[in-house]
Amino acid sequence: MKGLRFIKFDPNENTKSKFEQMLDLFTQLLTYTNGDAGEALSWMNQLDKKYQFSNNEYGIGDFIEDLKQNGYLDENPVDGNIKITSKTEQSIRKKSLEEIFGKLKKSRQGNHQTFKPGQGDEISPDSRPFQFGDMLEQIDFTESIRNAQINHGVESFRMQEDDLQIRENDFKTQTSTVLMIDISHSMILYGEDRITPAKKVAMALSELIQTKYPKDTLDIVVFGNDAWPIEVKDLPYLQVGPYHTNTVAGLELAMDILRRRKNANKQIFMITDGKPTCLKIGGKYYKNSFGLDRKVVNRCINLAAQCKKLKIPITTFMIASDPYLQKFVQEFTEMNNGKAFFASLDKLGAFIFKDFESGKRKTVY
Repeated sequence: MKGLRFIKFDPNENTKSKFEQMLDLFTQLLTYTNGDAGEALSWMNQLDKKYQFSNNEYGIGDFIEDLKQNGYLDENPVDGNIKITSKTEQSIRKKSLEEIFGKLKKSRQGNHQTFKPGQGDEISPDSRPFQFGDMLEQIDFTESIRNAQINHGVESFRMQEDDLQIRENDFKTQTSTVLMIDISHSMILYGEDRITPAKKVAMALSELIQTKYPKDTLDIVVFGNDAWPIEVKDLPYLQVGPYHTNTVAGLELAMDILRRRKNANKQIFMITDGKPTCLKIGGKYYKNSFGLDRKVVNRCINLAAQCKKLKIPITTFMIASDPYLQKFVQEFTEMNNGKAFFASLDKLGAFIFKDFESGKRKTVY
């Protein structure tokens, strides 16, 4: 006899397929291996020996074959080398976005504000009574007619000012953002991996802008002894080098990029873990890793002031809590009239995303 069998629903039970579960782990590992697919799969094999997430029905070999079949891996037919595809790169960005947005409720809000007036381009679910100065386009006629029927009855229907309801709009500002990432050697020193959270934030922010704010621009600048721009697709492969921290070069490049952007709203986000230690003067590098060098610091402060004149706020995310750095960060921030956060690695993404999102909207009354 055929029939239905009911079982208790467990919301915590993982409903993903074996391939999807392994893909989540694989994309996480790729961030740590700088996009090296072979190394990530080697780590998966080692983890499988300890945690046994594969089984007799679906093994690591099946997973690798599915990666190829689904367009996540390319294999060189000559030497057998494998590398990730653009589909995998996008998957990593999406996973970073999901991971960071999942933590936002636990973080504090930022307070970027926009002073640009406008009619708004997204209707808010909230409404309010009519006030003098509101425009006809903002009237919610469905709610207003409903109020008139309640207040005056259907037989003697009329609409008065007290019946009118206004539907508020959210004004979205278009913003050009430069995200600066410190890739000096200290980002992997002292037994702490600081570059991976920075990469995750950059990938998640780029995915957010491309999907939700397509009119925005995001440029990514990395800085060590020098500074140079990188593409979004290069982020999974980003590595720390044997570099000092040339914050000046990073700021100069960021300013050059933003000068060419037509958006009225411009901003710089800077992720760093240490003090500026390097300058390039002519063809030579001036370096001092043993303290806050006044020659380097003064140049940084001057650039902060220039950014202020150009109306480019700088938000600094310092992922190190050394007390002697706080004075420099405070002086730098005050000169720019920007903001600074001493963010732990696990809260870095939440800090940045709250700050970015809060600057995107202003309720227009």
